Amino acid sequence: MRSLLLLIVGLALSFPAFATLSESHGYAQFGTLKYPASFTHFDWVNLDAPKGGTLRVMAYGTFDTLNPYSFKGSSPSAAPNFMQYGVSELNEPLMAGTGQYDPSGDESATSYGLIAKSVEYSEDRSWVVFNLREEARFHDGKPITAYDVAFSYRLLVKDGHPQYRTNLQEVQRVDILNRHRIRFVFKRAGNPLLILRLGELPVLPQHYWKKRDFKATSFDVPLGSGPYKVSAISPGRSLVFERVKDWWGEKLPVNRGKYNFDRVEVEFYRDSSVAFEAFKAGEFDFYIEHQAKNWATGYRFPAIARGEVIRAEIPHQIPTQTQALFMNSRRAIFAERKVREAMGLMFDFEWTNRALFNSAYKRTSSYYPNSEFAASGKPEGREWLLLSPYRKQLPASLFKEPFSLPETDGRGIPRDTLRKAMGLLGEAGWKPSGHKLVNSKGEPLRFEILLVNPNLERILQPYTENLASIGIQVNLRTVDRAQYKQRLDHFDYDMILMTLPQSLSPGLEQVQYFHSSQTDVKGSKNYAGVTHPVVDALLEKLLEAQSRDEQVAASRAIDRVLLWQHYSIPNWYINHHRLAYRNRFAFVTTPPYTLGLRAWWLKPTETAR
Repeated sequence: MRSLLLLIVGLALSFPAFATLSESHGYAQFGTLKYPASFTHFDWVNLDAPKGGTLRVMAYGTFDTLNPYSFKGSSPSAAPNFMQYGVSELNEPLMAGTGQYDPSGDESATSYGLIAKSVEYSEDRSWVVFNLREEARFHDGKPITAYDVAFSYRLLVKDGHPQYRTNLQEVQRVDILNRHRIRFVFKRAGNPLLILRLGELPVLPQHYWKKRDFKATSFDVPLGSGPYKVSAISPGRSLVFERVKDWWGEKLPVNRGKYNFDRVEVEFYRDSSVAFEAFKAGEFDFYIEHQAKNWATGYRFPAIARGEVIRAEIPHQIPTQTQALFMNSRRAIFAERKVREAMGLMFDFEWTNRALFNSAYKRTSSYYPNSEFAASGKPEGREWLLLSPYRKQLPASLFKEPFSLPETDGRGIPRDTLRKAMGLLGEAGWKPSGHKLVNSKGEPLRFEILLVNPNLERILQPYTENLASIGIQVNLRTVDRAQYKQRLDHFDYDMILMTLPQSLSPGLEQVQYFHSSQTDVKGSKNYAGVTHPVVDALLEKLLEAQSRDEQVAASRAIDRVLLWQHYSIPNWYINHHRLAYRNRFAFVTTPPYTLGLRAWWLKPTETAR
């Protein structure tokens, strides 16, 4: 009897509640995993890919730190498209498949063991246990233990970027069960997304960081555990990564067929025109194109004609990032919804697409373009049920008609649209006075669009001219990346052109983007200053979703409310990769949810050079 009692007490101490226990090699937020426990590799990699050679890539901007986790500074991994290359200064996470470290290629909202060999969780998702691989090592040979995981969690929540506090705020406590077993207990049950977020937790070496200033910017090469480590650095200008010999994780199913280059050289460019000329001259191997005009007219150089460079449009099913002109509603000028709506009416996408982009883009009409999470038509089904309790707090038209953006014939803003914009501005208290719009105090309606990319000036200049035609004074101001980050972190702007990365499973990052709790958090990504009680309530519903259908309905409801509040002026998107690369590489296929460059390899004739 005493032995039985001790067993029960032991179980109670090991797990927060008696519940059905699941243990698996991976985790799916909803549904089941595609790959079984016996899987040896992902379908889109080549197990026999030859190792060797050098990959030369470019990155935009610059960097002033090698610490990617602190609030201060900009690290290499923060550069646009940098994570596509499969190298970074990031530490490996517990699991791979979600997050930015190693995104899944052919599944949504699933992850597989990396540092963790398996995961255990209760049926009600009130806790999770990660069982660590005993062979997992940092680059200095020291083992990765549960103590490092607990240290990482506490350090990132306390001193890391604010996003970690947001993502992990639902963790109640952390229990180290033994050196290779750690448990996270949640504040509430029914939290399937939090397990994914915890799986994305980068595991930092306690023995390295405990005597260093984690908040400081630094060019010291951090101690990692992944397939590559930084071997050379020119601060702000270039990096060299070398493949780690006898890397502990090379033969794991999630890694086989990947990380095939011995050396990856990264050069940073502040000007895209200079970067493209360098690519044409053979200075690096890949060029991910973002300018439609250049894609249409810039690839007529000899290396293309000789077949030395391949130009490819590769379709994908990745939810496109939200790109828009975000209006800072913290500023009095954009606090009124009618003013924000009027700003959107004056943007002529059709003219911009035809005249500047060779008609290459689709108009973005959602915060979740190219995905099933986008609101369309009128609300119905689960989405309608979520929205209906808030009828008094939402525009009546939201329930009666689909949201739509103004359209033109590409030859200018129609008179009816101009009249509607002027009517909205008049209702908001802005009246014509000479060639200006002024408020009751005689103050003119004027604002600044803050930019970091000078190429955007030619794109936005016609928009400022449209606004000037109705008496609104707009200044385009381009600043360097350091000043831009500083001003963004402190919300010191009127309007910005910004992108918000979207995932295959919207969740806690949406809180960072749109929840009122993030409005005054320095460094948060609530760029528009969204403070809407219905959005807050719907975000809670999103986090509580217990099925894919519930997640889709909540996302569509959030999307619809945000659109009708006109916090931003949606821009444009494409649903394919635009990639040019040297004809020295090979790959199996491009999976639907990632470009998959980490699984490319040099052709044997090239590695033999």
